[in-house]
Amino acid sequence: MRRAIGVPSGDILDAIHSWDAKRQKEAHEKIALIEADALRRMKLMPGLVELCEALDTKSIRRALLTRNVKKSVDYFHEHHFRLDPFHPALGREFKPYKPNPDGILHILDQWNLPPHHCAMVGDSAKDDIVAGNRAGVLTILLDTEGKYDLEHLEGEERPHHYAESLHHVRDILWETFDTAETIPHIAGLREEEAVEE
Repeated sequence: MRRAIGVPSGDILDAIHSWDAKRQKEAHEKIALIEADALRRMKLMPGLVELCEALDTKSIRRALLTRNVKKSVDYFHEHHFRLDPFHPALGREFKPYKPNPDGILHILDQWNLPPHHCAMVGDSAKDDIVAGNRAGVLTILLDTEGKYDLEHLEGEERPHHYAESLHHVRDILWETFDTAETIPHIAGLREEEAVEE
């Protein structure tokens, strides 16, 4: 995507936002084509249904927060996810997007919950974990591909927990919150964690 859009480094969405209207329109059209192709190849990540069923059984709410468009979120719910939808489900139309914590804070407000009752699960240290840490929620870095070295993650990019699978996420949630008097609510199983290409 970076090559197609012409943003070799940095935040793609921020770079596009700084461009003139014509160039922004062209970039968004290219992104739409790339995302449409990704939708055709979408499949559920192993352990997603089991994790969500376990959360639902314990009446733990779950939301979706992604930098993809809402259309992708709707497609995921309609064509791939057989359980009740994530709610709220926020796409990149909700601004400011991650790593700004406003999406998580909006979810907490909708749920009328304090941050310590919530966890952010995400696969991006620079977006998901930073947003979660800024919002004051428990953060779990989901790294199914082994691309992160925890020793090199510092400051806001350092998660409270590290998981190699959604099964491991479930174990972390149960271990962390079963010893506390709080009930976790998942504010950020992003679409990127819910599916794999």
